[in-house]
Amino acid sequence: MIALGCDHGGYELMQEVKDFLEHEGLEYQDFGCYSMESVDYPVYARKVTDAITQGVCEKGILICGSGIGISITANKVPGIRAALCTDCFCAEVTRLHNDANILALGGRVVGVGLALKIVDTFLNTPFSGEERHARRIRLIEQEED
Repeated sequence: MIALGCDHGGYELMQEVKDFLEHEGLEYQDFGCYSMESVDYPVYARKVTDAITQGVCEKGILICGSGIGISITANKVPGIRAALCTDCFCAEVTRLHNDANILALGGRVVGVGLALKIVDTFLNTPFSGEERHARRIRLIEQEED
């Protein structure tokens, strides 16, 4: 299951992402927002990160205007590795090397066609499982002293 969340700046692109997921037969849970009315992106980032950390969903997609604020918020949550991607190479590498569990997109940055290719790449690229990458993820997840 894929957790979805956006603010007003990502609302229109999120509608396209939902159509894509439905076409691909992929299950998702939409945590909002539900219109283009101005909202605060941290609220929706937290809903998605909670769904992932609680095991309700395996991966997430977050969209705000730039993708920056919503990804910063998500990355404050232990166990979350959110990657802001603007191309397919970044989406592929963040899955292969970082085992990212959230894709962040900028609704005002990438066009629909590219965004859907990024989503497809992110969702269909497995973590490589290579020890060097697993070691680095463990280092990321270590709490600071």
